[in-house]
Amino acid sequence: MSLKSGHNIVPVIYEDAVKQYEQFRGNRVGTIRLDPDGWFLTSPFTNFANKYFEFKFKPTDIVIVTYPKCGTTWTQEIVWTMVYNPNLDHPRAVLPVNARCPFMELDFLRQSLPKPFLKPGKFLYDTFSHMHPNLNPDDGIFLQMAEHAEDPRIIKSHLPFSLLSPSLLQNSKVIYVVRDPKDVAVSYCHHSRLFKVQDFTGTNSDFVDHFINDTLMYSPFWKHVQEAWDLRNQSNVHFIFYEDMKADPKTEILLLQKFLNLNLNESQIDNIIHYTSFDVMKKREEKNLMRSEEEMAEISNVEVEKKDGGFFRKGISGDYKNKLSSEDIEKLSKWTKENTQEMESDFKYKIKNVELIKLLFNK
Repeated sequence: MSLKSGHNIVPVIYEDAVKQYEQFRGNRVGTIRLDPDGWFLTSPFTNFANKYFEFKFKPTDIVIVTYPKCGTTWTQEIVWTMVYNPNLDHPRAVLPVNARCPFMELDFLRQSLPKPFLKPGKFLYDTFSHMHPNLNPDDGIFLQMAEHAEDPRIIKSHLPFSLLSPSLLQNSKVIYVVRDPKDVAVSYCHHSRLFKVQDFTGTNSDFVDHFINDTLMYSPFWKHVQEAWDLRNQSNVHFIFYEDMKADPKTEILLLQKFLNLNLNESQIDNIIHYTSFDVMKKREEKNLMRSEEEMAEISNVEVEKKDGGFFRKGISGDYKNKLSSEDIEKLSKWTKENTQEMESDFKYKIKNVELIKLLFNK
């Protein structure tokens, strides 16, 4: 089967399929690869793939694109607050961030969720029905949320550029965020254990192997990043390193302000920095993300949350040193070096030979 993006659907090899079935207990809908590029996704993606590729992006749109666990939710909140809530008084600020900045392809992911979660009376369904009473949820809740969002629309996607509509790069402002892959591995592993849609049961080392072997949703990681890196000098693309936002949020917000053609004053910017800081945002968003213990138990692993934290875990850089073995860190560093050979020296995760030697021999 060929998609309008030019990709062909190919079966996942038996070994990868078995590992997926055994270690990702939430995935019982199957997995596919898309060639060329080898994008790894769950089978329901094919139900929406052409709709995503034909989505009509507008010149006023602001689209946040990332590989999972690279600071997406944080960036969504920063951008939405800058555009819509600079005085911190917007009534819709109490809504979950994915209701204000639609996660456009969540519909294919939600097809793996327990069916009761999608019925009337459940938060996701009812939020959509309240916001868009004349639309049919079966046609794609989040896809339609993105389509009918208030202008300027702020939209989130984890899809690579090659699976998104060409109108995106022709028309819209795009913010791409990337994070140290070692921290991505740790955060993505926790996320995959926490949410039942994935329900990962393997070890940290198993997860690192899935990451390196491109058998995680939205992989290959480096292909995803490379597509964005090649576009970073395009006038409507703003490339951000997660670590820069952590180290100096004010500078990054000022750069975003220039990119988005906003005119915020000093007081507004300082308030936004505080409002979107990890600890403040964690308290606010964790209350907004789930409505009840019953709904939470349907989609997330309560034991994992009690032991290791919820959706907002730590939000720091370098936590991989506390979570990964030296062997897994070496694997990820070698993998990074192999995949950043062609990138310029200003790519922050590029590993030079001397740095790798020091790492491997602990010198």
